[in-house]
Amino acid sequence: MFGTSIPWTTFFYLLIDTFIVVVATIANINLKHLSFHRYIILGLLYIAYNATGGFLPIENLTDPLFLQYIITYGVAIALCLYMIYYLFKDYDIIFLKFRASFINIAILVISSFILLFLIPYFLTNSLNTARILFTIPISIIAFIFLGLFYRRISNLKDSNTFFSKRKKLALISISCIVLLPILTVIGDYQWLTFSIMNLAFYAITAIEINRYLYFLKNKNIVYEVFAFNKGQKDDPINTKIIYQNLTRREVEIAVSILNNLSYKKIAKDLYIAESTVSKHASNIFKKTGVNGRKEFLSRFHKNP
Repeated sequence: MFGTSIPWTTFFYLLIDTFIVVVATIANINLKHLSFHRYIILGLLYIAYNATGGFLPIENLTDPLFLQYIITYGVAIALCLYMIYYLFKDYDIIFLKFRASFINIAILVISSFILLFLIPYFLTNSLNTARILFTIPISIIAFIFLGLFYRRISNLKDSNTFFSKRKKLALISISCIVLLPILTVIGDYQWLTFSIMNLAFYAITAIEINRYLYFLKNKNIVYEVFAFNKGQKDDPINTKIIYQNLTRREVEIAVSILNNLSYKKIAKDLYIAESTVSKHASNIFKKTGVNGRKEFLSRFHKNP
């Protein structure tokens, strides 16, 4: 396409992802107290993934193919690791067995890339051999992680539609990422590989949109908490949530507390430890100037 090796499907995804990131960046500027920084970084990585995977390798380029493959695979690995980090932040997956912390997973994947892909490819000059050596063990690790992740978030039935949707979308996202090593071994079918990989980004996008709609739905019971001042709260033109200095996770927990949910139920809904909920709640109380849950409910809870 356009005299380059990029397929039209990859170029299409590149345009869509760029548009989404631009919209998210504008929203991040306008909603100063609702940070989309992590999401924007993820979007930029997807743009880089589509661009490098679509345009590279260029055989008549003066740089060697070896260096171009380092760039394309490096960007793909960075994207996958950041996606895992993104889900780690949302689902508190520090509990996983086999010491599967994000740092350990990152070290394992990067070490495998160097030992099982770069070195064999440099010695044999065979891309297929390097792909097989690298992707087979990584695929095994990826499916183990998928199994543990599924076990973590599927052991409860969600009564809340918001949390149920987020769980399904998160599973779609991580499943797409797990499939990447297998798709790499199968061959260079960009229309398939890039479609599945970008589906993961669109699932995360749906999670963020769903999260924002959830905040808007609950704005009436938490508006007092997030308003800059009483005058703004009463202005019908500016009836929007103002998040002040609460994080998105703290907003979710504040909404749940104001819905009279116990810390145990909140932990189950958000797939995090009860102690983590308690820690977030303490931060919420400190930031809103109350001494505890009872005073928080007394000050901010409004009967419908």
